[in-house]
Amino acid sequence: MMNLFDFSLQVSGFPIKEASRVLKTIQNKDESAFETYLETKINDIVTYHLTNNSFYKSFAKNANVLDWKSIPIMTKKDLQKPLKERLSNGFNVKNVYINKTSGSSGDPFIFAKDKFCHALTWALIKNRFSWYNLDINKSKQARFYGIPLDKKGYFKEQFKDKLSNRFRFSVFDLSDAAFERYLKKFEDTSFEYINGYTSSIAQFAKYLKRRNLILKEICPSLKVCIVTSEMLFDNDKSLMEFQFGVPVINEYGASELDLIAFENPKGDWQVNSESLFVEILDNQDNPLPNGKEGRIVITSLYNKAQPFIRYDIGDIGVLSKKSNVKTPILEQLTGRTNDIAVLPSGKKAAGLTFYYITKSIIEDDGLVKEFVIEQVKLDTFIVKYVSYVELSEEKKNIIITEMEKYLEKGLQINFERQEKLIRSKSGKLKQFTSYLNLNP
Repeated sequence: MMNLFDFSLQVSGFPIKEASRVLKTIQNKDESAFETYLETKINDIVTYHLTNNSFYKSFAKNANVLDWKSIPIMTKKDLQKPLKERLSNGFNVKNVYINKTSGSSGDPFIFAKDKFCHALTWALIKNRFSWYNLDINKSKQARFYGIPLDKKGYFKEQFKDKLSNRFRFSVFDLSDAAFERYLKKFEDTSFEYINGYTSSIAQFAKYLKRRNLILKEICPSLKVCIVTSEMLFDNDKSLMEFQFGVPVINEYGASELDLIAFENPKGDWQVNSESLFVEILDNQDNPLPNGKEGRIVITSLYNKAQPFIRYDIGDIGVLSKKSNVKTPILEQLTGRTNDIAVLPSGKKAAGLTFYYITKSIIEDDGLVKEFVIEQVKLDTFIVKYVSYVELSEEKKNIIITEMEKYLEKGLQINFERQEKLIRSKSGKLKQFTSYLNLNP
């Protein structure tokens, strides 16, 4: 059988064979050689952009390649200018891979990768999937993602699905009637893995629980479920693993960068050190020791089309103490920096704190399908939920009491029952949103 996906990349000018060879060479290096490789690549990419990219030359005018602290931190806002102004010498909109971020962080933008860099991204994905005996060219994927609803975008994604041997389940309809159709497709198709947004796949698992069904019994070819783009909570992971009858693997990535971390067969969230350099920094841009929580800042080692050097992705995380240079381990990912709640007292809390507190109470009887929390004033939060019945006053009061216990007293918590929750255009569900015009 022809490897259609690899062939389509190669024909489009993305050198997947070369990228796979380079990746293998990197992975075969011992610890000492890898350290040298990393230092060299960091030096090379900074020097390249200081020499060949007028935007970066201007942005990093005081940068000294020999002094890492002098390399400035960049954010999405720094990159929100016309793409042509950010491209390196020799690159134009016709000879690069162009895409845009989903905007789930509130700061969408268009970005570019050179063709080798993009091929390396796919080589990495192929490598990580192979840890679970999956072959992108041959393994049938059940894809829980959004899809553009305009005609051109829709057919483009459908064509890509065909090339990539995947069937797309829309995450814009999570009704029982839709899940019944999805189940029929699983009965008739030899899917090897599920891949997609955490929240929608969790909803499918809840549907299976209500029907008292195990997916692996309906679709015996199923090997694994890979979730991405949204937080994976322990109780959701347990539910999915039970209802699907296969392991659930956590993936963390960013479209403008690469696969950032992927759960390995030992259960560790292994960071991609082959094509990225990941740092954890404090608020003064100082590197933090492993085990300490801070901002995740990433350097793309291969993207020559435009710079992503010491790029603050907007996430907060912790690298494990058992990390080493070749195999860093992401111990914790606690959400985005813009998902911070600022309380009337001035206290700040991760927005997911609200979500954790509420989730443990709101879902214990299985009546609530899903919910989100929004901050609309300093002291006012709205819990929007989809449920078979209205939340009881008793349950609402328990939630309010718990929130005040963990955060502070005097908060106004309102509840709104919805027919369905509004997802982003990409289909992602944002668990906490602050509508305050504050910079926490």
